[in-house]
Amino acid sequence: MKITLLTMGKTDVAWVRQGLELYVSRIGHYVPFTLNEIPQLKNVSSLSQSQIKEKEADLLLSAIKPGDDVILLDERGKQMRSTEFSSWLSDRMTRSGRDIVFVIGGAYGFSDRVYERAGGKISLSLMTFSHQMVRTIFAEQLYRAFTIMKGEPYHHE
Repeated sequence: MKITLLTMGKTDVAWVRQGLELYVSRIGHYVPFTLNEIPQLKNVSSLSQSQIKEKEADLLLSAIKPGDDVILLDERGKQMRSTEFSSWLSDRMTRSGRDIVFVIGGAYGFSDRVYERAGGKISLSLMTFSHQMVRTIFAEQLYRAFTIMKGEPYHHE
């Protein structure tokens, strides 16, 4: 069983990239983990938001295998405290045994096709963060979840 963080667009802000790389390397100590960054669409100025979401959906869905458990990071998803997320993740890993793919969409969110493919949605906050920053924030929370599972002294209540 492995975990993938699938994103639309590259992480090109240097300090965000450094933070992301730090947590990606730490997560790898607990579970096979992959960061899959799909390059941003080019020449989209003439396309509507809906058309952009559909083109992104083609790319995202092609990166997901049929047996994957797909979880969207979405503003309408379930919000959890870090300890709740750790329990949720542990349960999901134990019960399904399938690879988990967490997905961060593009600037306009997801198309209906991506929502239909998803097995769940998680929201990191009621606030809006840049799509690049969400990657690092989520990677840190994923790392935190594993330290909680293992009883390690990273998380403080």
